[in-house]
Amino acid sequence: MIVPKPVEQEPRPGTFVLDERTSLTADPALSEVAAWLRGELAPVTGGELLPGTGPGTITLTLGDLPPEAYRLTVGRDAEIVAGGPAGAFYGAQTLRQLLPPAVFRKAPAGALTAAGTYVEDAPRFGWRGCVLDVARHFLTKHEVLRFIDLMALHKLNVLHFHLTDDQGWRVEIRRHPRLTEVGAWRRESQTGWNGAMDGRPHGGYYTQDDLREIVAYAARRHIMVVPEIDLPGHTQAAIAAYPELGNLDTPLEVRTTWGVGVNVLNVEDSTIKFFQDVLDEVLELFPSPYVVLGGDEVRKDQWRASPAARRRLAELGLRDEEELQSWFIRQFGGYLAARGRRLVGWDEILEGGLAPGAVVASWRDEWGAVAAARAGHDVINCSNTSLYLDYRQGPGEEEPVPFGPVLTLEDVYAFEPIPAELRGDPAAARVLGAQCGVWTELIDSGRGVDYMAFPRLAAFAETVWSPAERDLPAFRERLAAHLPRLDAIGVEYRRAGGPLPWQTRPGVPGRPETAEQWQAKLDAWTSNLR
Repeated sequence: MIVPKPVEQEPRPGTFVLDERTSLTADPALSEVAAWLRGELAPVTGGELLPGTGPGTITLTLGDLPPEAYRLTVGRDAEIVAGGPAGAFYGAQTLRQLLPPAVFRKAPAGALTAAGTYVEDAPRFGWRGCVLDVARHFLTKHEVLRFIDLMALHKLNVLHFHLTDDQGWRVEIRRHPRLTEVGAWRRESQTGWNGAMDGRPHGGYYTQDDLREIVAYAARRHIMVVPEIDLPGHTQAAIAAYPELGNLDTPLEVRTTWGVGVNVLNVEDSTIKFFQDVLDEVLELFPSPYVVLGGDEVRKDQWRASPAARRRLAELGLRDEEELQSWFIRQFGGYLAARGRRLVGWDEILEGGLAPGAVVASWRDEWGAVAAARAGHDVINCSNTSLYLDYRQGPGEEEPVPFGPVLTLEDVYAFEPIPAELRGDPAAARVLGAQCGVWTELIDSGRGVDYMAFPRLAAFAETVWSPAERDLPAFRERLAAHLPRLDAIGVEYRRAGGPLPWQTRPGVPGRPETAEQWQAKLDAWTSNLR
């Protein structure tokens, strides 16, 4: 009962026994995977899983396979043949799932057995991601590392790390220390989407050493951490720290409410240089070939009212503020390209013309994915109608995050990363994959992340790893076997019957009660973007 479903699995004779006598042998190129697996299994067995031979040997070897592919044969022994370290790691994750759930507690459990089986597996898409928003509500380094482990268990390989927004700046920039001294803290937070204020200060940030640790931890689990530094919108925290970045003479505070804000960066050369300084340090911390620069939900009101922005428009010979935003984004697209990196932007970057080589993260349904792919740009499907895990999971009043339309486990499982309009079109090859989103405006703790992400993240993982065919009853059967693994890890996921008592938060004011009210609110947001 493997999640996500492998390409092929069939029974084989024999039984594998994991106990204190188990040994582990690996090709030198797979030594890091072997060290990780040893660290997972040794606390369970009480042994050391040293290299050796004999009954109960785990062997990791290289074979003629794609880098993320593997073959796992389990009988008296367990052998993983992989195309590279990533494939070996995924094979090791599958081996763990074949063992009883007690293996996930990482505590002495006596002898554990796995029935003989053969698995042949490889992912359908190369980009299997999740957005983790730590700007709206800060998560500790420990909580981020734990989430990385949960992503790895489900064979996801991209952590899109949303580090900055109106409500908080979470990455230490030594050249501009006020970004965290001021921008990492807000005096209170909105409790519902249009609700009351909680009156409690909130904040936090990651030091550069924290971020190096997070990146290295993820890399050992074959997860690429892609940072997001939002601009030119979603920047009120930065403007609060450095008012000269904005368009107003009036000082701002770090934003305490949610939604699309009006405060955006100005388009001065000094502001572009400021954020290039920021990116100089970000690129040192994140080796990812991709960097997300947002570009979404940029209200143009301040640019229209700004004499400096109007002058810039005239100097550049641009038609309107949409083209001005594209010009602004291109300044960073060229900067990144010169350093061997690729810009990723939300689909709003299409509106005034795409920067050369930009990757489009299509979130407003799937129209951006279709448009960008047909224009010759790579795309990531992030459809808000199917993959936003901050949306409520049921219609009941007891849901702890009563926001958005209902997005059930079954809805997520039905998602197809290739938009219908691209199926059969050569442009479909431009779809790198997909990613779900854990946005945290209304998720204020690690426990809340557990509840909103799981088990829906398991359903998403299957849409990006497994073959395109869907079999909901079979998935439910595998999920029933998978949930005890999450229990063993301590994941406080949403149960089939609804929230547990501690997970309820009734009476949050200002929430949209119906899908119709939610759609009206979404329409209002969209109309404010221009």
